[in-house]
Amino acid sequence: MYKILVIEDSETIRLELGELLSRYGYIVEAPNSFNNIMEYVNSKNPDLILLDINLPFFDGYYICREIRKKSQVPIIIVTSRDSEADELMSMNLGADDFITKPYHTQILLARIFSVLRRAYDQGKDADVISYRGLQLNLANGSIRFEEKTLELTKNELKVLAYLIKNKGSIVTREELMEYLWSADYFADDNSLSVNITRLRKKLNEIGTGEMIETRRGLGYIVE
Repeated sequence: MYKILVIEDSETIRLELGELLSRYGYIVEAPNSFNNIMEYVNSKNPDLILLDINLPFFDGYYICREIRKKSQVPIIIVTSRDSEADELMSMNLGADDFITKPYHTQILLARIFSVLRRAYDQGKDADVISYRGLQLNLANGSIRFEEKTLELTKNELKVLAYLIKNKGSIVTREELMEYLWSADYFADDNSLSVNITRLRKKLNEIGTGEMIETRRGLGYIVE
């Protein structure tokens, strides 16, 4: 059972979240005082934190920054502030996801499940993805084909893994950028192009040929 810490100053929302999360099997902790919030966070050792931005004494940005100095516990920002600047600031400070109020409860639950799975269930998946003789090692960030091995960057690894897991289907550039964003990397159109170009170069270098096919106006596909 995962423990979720809800840092929210609205008592109504705090109680609603506590009831919802408890109903779905989570252990819930929620402070009602915020003057010593960092001491409270450190004492609870949660598996995930739902964090509002507008809080008394210290705002959510400060709390997120302080947590990231010592811990990589997953953090989801849940706030009524819905500007792109707020979302970008949250991600740059190390938040794992950003949800605006009012939210659909099932979407919130799905986001929580997804973040927890990324953070804690990776070891349950195979460390190596095999595709047409190519071995993609998720544990050490390398690719191997026949007798040759090359290292990939973190983002090249994520792009190739995502395309292979969706083999046979066209993946749009928007999907790839959103996936990289959800994996804690800000990806714009130019940075995605750079990663695709470098990845293709390495695949050619290792001997797989043109594995990633561009479908003009649609996206990319690995078949």
